[in-house]
Amino acid sequence: MSVVPGQPLHGCMSPAQIDALTAAVKRLWTVPQDAAPRRVPATNDLDLARTLTAGPRPARGLTAAAYDAATAWWNGPDPAVLQADPPATVFGHRDPNLPNYLWDGQHIRIVDFEDAAVSDPATELAILLEHLSARQLNTRALCDHFDVDPGRLLAARRLWAMYWLRLLLPGGPSHHHNPAGTADAQARRLLHLMDNGGTT
Repeated sequence: MSVVPGQPLHGCMSPAQIDALTAAVKRLWTVPQDAAPRRVPATNDLDLARTLTAGPRPARGLTAAAYDAATAWWNGPDPAVLQADPPATVFGHRDPNLPNYLWDGQHIRIVDFEDAAVSDPATELAILLEHLSARQLNTRALCDHFDVDPGRLLAARRLWAMYWLRLLLPGGPSHHHNPAGTADAQARRLLHLMDNGGTT
């Protein structure tokens, strides 16, 4: 990262930065997939989502309500949607922590490819939208730049929101690295995705 020009992005992006991020992601998606690891179908991703409901139920409050919604999610259509073959596959970054996107004032360069693998556009966009570093991102503005299957995108966003909630709950690896109230905020986000279709 120290030899690549640019400064790490943060969640409050300008329209020019959103345009540049879109261009960088779409350019990455044109990379040949032949030698990349494969993560389609999304069995591994479903296993990540399962870590939430496989753990203990929170005692009360928003996190308990989100846990219950995640438990019900497994009986709905989303898991089958994600296991179905996607209409297209791409070379995916799979680690969209915003500091991995370097802005030089005109272009964005992407770094850190240790998790890169063959994926699909809706899943890649969902991982970016739901990464904890993107909480201040204008998700609607970014989504407007991509033509992806909306049903698959929503299912994947719910999955990755579930994964992040697991990380933020007591005992999770991100619990002590974030301010108090972050788990409740994540639970609120997951409930919004479950109830309202993730329109924001």
